[in-house]
Amino acid sequence: MPKMKSHKGSKGRFKVTGTGKLRRRRVGLNHMLGKKTSTRKRRLGSGTTVSKADTKRVRRMLGG
Repeated sequence: MPKMKSHKGSKGRFKVTGTGKLRRRRVGLNHMLGKKTSTRKRRLGSGTTVSKADTKRVRRMLGG
């Protein structure tokens, strides 16, 4: 049986932290930023963790 390949699109979108949690980028910070408040943009800029429901699937895509 050949080795499982990691999902290349997921490798760029998710990062595993030192404690083993999964980090992801928030949506909404690419365009039409003039109408968004600076507070909203600042909060979007900091990443967030992957939800518990999706963690198993994301780990499988990353090859772990």
